[in-house]
Amino acid sequence: MKRNFLGVCLLMVLLLQACQGTDTELRVGHSDLHFTALARSWDEAIPLGNGTVGVLVWQRDSSLRFSLDHTDLWDLRPTDSFADSRFRFAWVKEQIRKKDYFPVQKKLDWPYDREPAPSKIPGAAMEFSLAQLGTPSQVHLSLQDAVCQLDWLSGLRLQTFVHATEPVGWFRWSGAALVEDLPLPNICQPAYQAKNKALSRLGYAAGSVDTLWLSAQGGCVVYRQPGYADFVYELRVVWELTSDGMLGCWSLGPVGDQALVETALEAAWKRGWKQDRKTHAAFWNQYWERSSVALPDPVLQKQYDNEMYKFGSVARANAAPISLQAVWTADNGHLPPWKGDFHHDLNTQLSYWPAYAGNHLDEALGYLNTLWKQQDVYRRYTQTYFEAPGLNVPGVCTRAGEPMGGWIQYAMSQTVSAWMSQHFYLHWQYSQDREFLEQRAWPFVREAAIFLEAISQVDAQGIRRLEFSSSPEIFDNSLQAWFTDMTNFDLSLMHFVFQTASELALEMQLSDESEHWASIARELPPLDLDAEGGLTFAPGFPYASSHRHFSHALAIHPLGLLDWDGGEQERHIIEATLEDLRHYGPDYWTGYSYAWFANLAARARRGDLAAEALHTFATCFCLANTFHANGDQSGTGKSQLTYRPFTLEGNFAFAAAIHEMLIQSHTGTIRLFPAIPNDWTDVAFENLRTRGAFLVSAVRKDGCLQSLSVEAEQGGQFVLVWPQGQSLNGQDTLRLKLSPGERVQFHR
Repeated sequence: MKRNFLGVCLLMVLLLQACQGTDTELRVGHSDLHFTALARSWDEAIPLGNGTVGVLVWQRDSSLRFSLDHTDLWDLRPTDSFADSRFRFAWVKEQIRKKDYFPVQKKLDWPYDREPAPSKIPGAAMEFSLAQLGTPSQVHLSLQDAVCQLDWLSGLRLQTFVHATEPVGWFRWSGAALVEDLPLPNICQPAYQAKNKALSRLGYAAGSVDTLWLSAQGGCVVYRQPGYADFVYELRVVWELTSDGMLGCWSLGPVGDQALVETALEAAWKRGWKQDRKTHAAFWNQYWERSSVALPDPVLQKQYDNEMYKFGSVARANAAPISLQAVWTADNGHLPPWKGDFHHDLNTQLSYWPAYAGNHLDEALGYLNTLWKQQDVYRRYTQTYFEAPGLNVPGVCTRAGEPMGGWIQYAMSQTVSAWMSQHFYLHWQYSQDREFLEQRAWPFVREAAIFLEAISQVDAQGIRRLEFSSSPEIFDNSLQAWFTDMTNFDLSLMHFVFQTASELALEMQLSDESEHWASIARELPPLDLDAEGGLTFAPGFPYASSHRHFSHALAIHPLGLLDWDGGEQERHIIEATLEDLRHYGPDYWTGYSYAWFANLAARARRGDLAAEALHTFATCFCLANTFHANGDQSGTGKSQLTYRPFTLEGNFAFAAAIHEMLIQSHTGTIRLFPAIPNDWTDVAFENLRTRGAFLVSAVRKDGCLQSLSVEAEQGGQFVLVWPQGQSLNGQDTLRLKLSPGERVQFHR
């Protein structure tokens, strides 16, 4: 039997008295979002979130609109594409050999575009009419507090936030001259029934909106929406009038065996606004204390701070991985761009780049935890489609980890798990968590290596190869996208996974297995180079025209197989590869291309190039709320792609590039300010994390290093190369043996 929510709400009247009074003043930062009016488009809205639920605050027509979302709102209907014996890589390869690729496209690609599901689906919206109130004169997002505040000239104020750790959101009106003039919340269903909207293709029955109770003091409303099969989700909103306004709370999520939404809302209402505001603030205070940077460039500083705010809004250890739009699904009556799914051919990987040096390993665990929990799904896919042992991950998949098809060269690539395994390796490297190594990193890397050994063959010359290879997203979904020679993309990932398996096996004291993986790595061919020494896509296919995906350059970044300090030859390859990218230009780059280029430039110690690319990203490829919109929004010709689908990977690759400019540790040796522009004479950072689990803080003033602080989280050998022109007691390299928890400081 359902609990008497009416009774619970009425019992809370006394608790509400403690919540009345002046609003909590927001902390104001230079990077906060400030506007004199609400956005008129969902993708320019003020974003709030906690990794599971999110809200976009904007204005639609004459209403203040809260677009509400939850990561587990998915239509998971199966697709017929994977239901027969042709769902096998052996069949695909047979069609490639016959040069008859049309049947493959029809079976495994077309349904992704033609069928509305599987897909992420939007939640609902809550609106307040502005007819009597007029529009706010100030809109402010406090990054420090993760609270949005709207102010009217009349003195009316609205504050709203999504609780940092609970699946609820709060809103509070105050300063109302007449409380009875305040608009009541109105629930708006997604356009599942609108015949002229794409959402209607899902075929859902109409949802229901029921008022549980309504009085002169407040009310409680429930929206319940049936989805595919037995999936149902609901939104609950409760509000109460106060002496000078209104206090309300909402919760959104799937309906399961337990009334999770109802329970979450009841618990929040019992705690009250003040208590939830306090615990919410405590989370964000701790989040911001994890690390910070101080840049002399205000454009890059603001963009960076907003990227780290968004990362804190969408990443949690117990949440789903960051999908294309995370907790901010499009609210426009259409399916989200690329169905809001999990693209593992670039998007999820780039999204977690800033977690490591940014000292946010806990938030990144949502990615790794999900990959680990879904291993049985991946193994079933690996055994069915590839007919091989080990483990591979679908390159495009649902919330449940099931493949969705699409351009299968990448959506079902042979090397997806190799790239995913790098994130397990990075977590181990940056945390030095031995338990994680033994129970997660080593097993996952090993399974990826077993798979790649099984599906590759050694030819008559003793060279290990894949029969057919690909490179995202070169030649799109054509037959030509299957290369008969190994691509540098696949080759780089195979080199990485076998070398890493060897390294981790040795760490696990498995010397024979370590040598096995090292011998497998030695069987791989070298990376292919063009006439000038730059990386190609594959033999005979140089980077000869502008392209958005730098899949050929994976060996430079993020894998680090080629490094600036690796000798003259590796340095030349890096320089030549960057020159190819610059020579053929950005005509078909998206925003994430600029962010990735900045990371590549930073690895080449080109701070000027990195900063220039990041400026272009921030000023040309982002909307007013800093959302990455893929195409050039500036009209300045930074790309011929001018569309605006919102996805997050470019935002987070931007933050990672800032880290790469300030500190690098991928070789095991730490470098301070390795890739900053010459005019960045004053720059600092605090608590950036390096491999080896060291927390480093540094201040550069007037072009010289003023201070350095190092904390050894796990202890170990700390090796640092002093910035050029500086040394300690005549030594260019600092070597310290530190104990766990030990901290050392140096001052000029």
